[in-house]
Amino acid sequence: MVKENETPLTEEFREELTDQVTATFRALESNDEKAFRAQLGLLHEYDQAQFYLNLTPALRKQVIAWFAPAELALLFDEMDPDLVNINELLAEMSQSYAAQMLSQMFSDNSVNFLEKLEQRTLNAYLALMPKEDVRTIRELLNYRPDTAGAMMGHEFITVSEDLTIKETMQAVKQAAAEAEQITYIYVVDALNKLVGVVSMRTLILSKDETIVKAAMDTNLISVNPNDDQETAAHIMADYNFISLPVVSHGTMVGIITVDDILDVMSEEAIEDYSKLAGVDVESSADAGAFGASFKRMPWLIGLIFLGMGTASVIDSFNVLVDVAPVLAVFISLITGTAGNAGTQSLAVSIRRLTLNNEASNLLRMLLTEVLIGVIIGLIAGTTIFAVVTAWKQNLLLGIAVGLAMATAILVANVAGAFIPMVMDKIGVDPAVASGPFISTLSDLTSVVIYFNIAGGFIRLFGAL
Repeated sequence: MVKENETPLTEEFREELTDQVTATFRALESNDEKAFRAQLGLLHEYDQAQFYLNLTPALRKQVIAWFAPAELALLFDEMDPDLVNINELLAEMSQSYAAQMLSQMFSDNSVNFLEKLEQRTLNAYLALMPKEDVRTIRELLNYRPDTAGAMMGHEFITVSEDLTIKETMQAVKQAAAEAEQITYIYVVDALNKLVGVVSMRTLILSKDETIVKAAMDTNLISVNPNDDQETAAHIMADYNFISLPVVSHGTMVGIITVDDILDVMSEEAIEDYSKLAGVDVESSADAGAFGASFKRMPWLIGLIFLGMGTASVIDSFNVLVDVAPVLAVFISLITGTAGNAGTQSLAVSIRRLTLNNEASNLLRMLLTEVLIGVIIGLIAGTTIFAVVTAWKQNLLLGIAVGLAMATAILVANVAGAFIPMVMDKIGVDPAVASGPFISTLSDLTSVVIYFNIAGGFIRLFGAL
């Protein structure tokens, strides 16, 4: 039972309670195991895991007492390792129970939790697991992070190429309970080399006496364990796969499933956004005020010194501003617009690089962005020319500001696309060319352009 000073469910979860969840909780609170199992079984697997996580430690221990390790493993398979405190959850179980539960999980999910433990704690759990599971887990832990091998699972089904469809279906039924997915069945030869794949749909539609070798697809698409996880993500997205085989020297060593790819895409999106913004958005969100401040400071301090270059340029044109003070009015307008254009170009360039499409051709990319910069620059320049001329009743000033605006946008647009392309060519992550960096760089170049064009007009016409 729940103590009076305990909250049975977190407040956030309370607000989302459905009648089914309420009935499940009441069965647990009343210590009715049979009713609890029946009610919990009616929830989706994800909701079951969320229900468990939102219980108090006392009620979670009650669930642990009722559930076998294999049953609890089904709940943990639905949890995000980055959103739970695995140390606290495992501490609520006996060490032997926790080890059994972890070994019953799908191997890729189990490794995601285990790699977050201290080495001493990890070794203690591994010592209590079956040797075969330990071998698999250690193999996965040895792969470099962010590789296909680090995210693959070992629970897949292979069949011999000499089996009939009927025999294959029987083999699938026997192995299905332990497999992470049964949409694709992988076919191997006598040397256990991967030679084909057959979908469950094909098995169902084929005649029983057909040899699986005749029904399988031999156009195999796979990744190596050491390939980057982004490579696997792109392949699965391009081909709409549910799972992707991981092959080493012709032998299938694991599969990557679509749920793993969704996690990768989320991680990569957060990473790219962090670099574009010049801050680690994920860690900063969880850090306190002081921690977040120190995480954001390096980029800001660096940009201060880059910004000093812009200030120095403006200072060097003091004489020009003294001759035509009206020029100071339009500095922020030109730098801001050019910075925005550069940031837009940067975002599009990085997106194209991420998709690995034809725009990664440096010359083609450059020509495209020059054309875009010319078009945008002409439209923006013409617009500001008309506004400034009407506002200040000064045609020469309008022409100077409009021309400066058009040129600054062109340069910023090309720089926003060109810099990430060059960085990618030399093997540096293009996302490092963040929005703040491009904006500050655009400030510097646009100020130089603006004052040189204005100075040229003054020299030609004597005034603005």
